[in-house]
Amino acid sequence: MNNSSDLLNRITQTPGQCGGKPCIRSMRIRVSDILEMLAENVSVAEILEDFPDLEPEDIQACLLFAAKTY
Repeated sequence: MNNSSDLLNRITQTPGQCGGKPCIRSMRIRVSDILEMLAENVSVAEILEDFPDLEPEDIQACLLFAAKTY
């Protein structure tokens, strides 16, 4: 199991990329997009299938980021 710090290190914010919004591992996949999909009952398995570069820990990182940010 990853610790919180390791998970949060997966979330990056780069000026000029996706409007500076938080993304996953400098990819152009925004945390907000993943959270929105989860809120719409899209399963983690479906998200990982749609975004093959993502790992299960990336989804955990999005949830942890949201919990600590909002």
